[in-house]
Amino acid sequence: MTPQNVVEMLENRGVIDKGLAYDIEQDAVQNGKDIVQVLLAYGIYTNEDEFWAQVADELGADHFDLDNFEPPPSVVALIPAGMARLYGAFPITLDGQGLHVAFTDPLNPQLVEDLRFGLEKTIVPVVARRSQVLSLIEKHYGSGAPSIDEIFGQLGKGGKDGGSSPEAEANSAPIVKFVDLVMQQAIKERASDIHFEPFEREFKIRYRVDGALYEMAPPPIHLATSIISRVKVMANMNIAERRIPQDGRIMTTVGGKPVDMRVNSLPTQHGESVVLRVLDRSSVNLDLEVLGMQPFLFDYIVETINKPNGIFIVTGPTGAGKTTTLYACLRRINTIDCKLITAEDPVEYELDGVMQVPINDAVGLTFAKALRSFLRQDPDRIMVGEMRDLETAQIAIQASLTGHLVLSTLHTNDSAGAVTRLVDMGVEPFLVSATLEGVLAQRLLRTICKSCRSPYEPSLHILNQLNLSPDDIGGKHFYTGSGCSTCGNSGYKGRKGIYELLDVTDPIRELITGRAPSLVLRQKAIELGMVTLREDGLRSIYSGETTIEEVLKYT
Repeated sequence: MTPQNVVEMLENRGVIDKGLAYDIEQDAVQNGKDIVQVLLAYGIYTNEDEFWAQVADELGADHFDLDNFEPPPSVVALIPAGMARLYGAFPITLDGQGLHVAFTDPLNPQLVEDLRFGLEKTIVPVVARRSQVLSLIEKHYGSGAPSIDEIFGQLGKGGKDGGSSPEAEANSAPIVKFVDLVMQQAIKERASDIHFEPFEREFKIRYRVDGALYEMAPPPIHLATSIISRVKVMANMNIAERRIPQDGRIMTTVGGKPVDMRVNSLPTQHGESVVLRVLDRSSVNLDLEVLGMQPFLFDYIVETINKPNGIFIVTGPTGAGKTTTLYACLRRINTIDCKLITAEDPVEYELDGVMQVPINDAVGLTFAKALRSFLRQDPDRIMVGEMRDLETAQIAIQASLTGHLVLSTLHTNDSAGAVTRLVDMGVEPFLVSATLEGVLAQRLLRTICKSCRSPYEPSLHILNQLNLSPDDIGGKHFYTGSGCSTCGNSGYKGRKGIYELLDVTDPIRELITGRAPSLVLRQKAIELGMVTLREDGLRSIYSGETTIEEVLKYT
């Protein structure tokens, strides 16, 4: 069960207040703890059964103790093993009301609906301890994850009926279950993207985790069209149109989590390639406090984004976490007395209380056009997804000069490069100098898996690449991940940000006005105390959070 669902239920029932709900959810999410154990540790309940009784009361369902429960084999046989494991479901009894089923996540209504659809039976959810349900599933169905073959074997051979329409094939039970399984597996592995790729002799499915691609077991090639059609149906795309690229969006619940997916289809030589960008709202914490910044940097950003006017730019390559940082800034300043408007391409996460405008070049709604309209909407603070051209940059500067705070992004390698990029676009240096408050460059580095982290001695060759000598490192320790089942033998699990802040002070403003090259700006900023990306990376190495290889790769 997701901590978010549980604390929402308890908050609505008056068991805990908003502040305690936040603390409990953060403790569970950040430390990977079981939410029930966190509630017991906080003293909300004296034992687990009290909690499950409250869940049963919330759902209006029966509460069972399944410690010595032995179901009839005929009832166990009503749910195939793969489906029982996929949905965390165990059948208790069958009567005139329907099939009574205990779920590992009873607060997720989607599971009941999916099981009803798959079994074509009325499902009556009941509540029992999660550990008891898991134990019964393992005892009667085995503990292995449901395989692709098992799903298709249980639900009939999908996609082979030459007479059925693409819509019928896409909505057939095996195809629906298979696509659900792929999404569930990818999100369980914390994937950021899912790729469906048709080739001449095979149909590949790959997903990206922490920046690296991993391949799933491929389904039979004859099912490629049906699987891709199913994804397009979910994304409200035209499944009959296979000649031009299309964009869509899937909003669904996977494993009890609300998940948004941006979908793009691209016609290729052997069929349509479809990529889903996973926007898992429950796994992205949009709070500045959890972005891993040093205290001085956090304080500077909070001070800057609360200024009445000026421009604050976040820079870095694609996938460096720029949008997440800007959203965290918006969350921080999103108060009742402040009007916020954003122009984004596309809107990635919905923020309550913020007017978000999706850019649509096809109909002429560009960043520049949106930004020009924003100034007539009486905003206090504006976020522009990206300053791509001179017109957008000029309007952003105009907005800043007329009393608005503007947040935006640029694609440059370092913080000083953002200044020269604006000047190269054609913005007058004195305007950049007058409006720019600060530039934050950032990268995302993979963090060492905590389950297999071990110390090691780096070679002189590696130290030389970091421009370090044995004297420089003194008694500092270095760590690496040896690889284990927790991290899929990669040695890494999760990512963290490293940052470089260019504070636009008077000496920097003088250099900008004099059209100083980025190298001179950078040297002056370092003289004034700027911590570079490499230095922040070294801090992460010494604290045991990441490896030398990751820092060398990104700085």
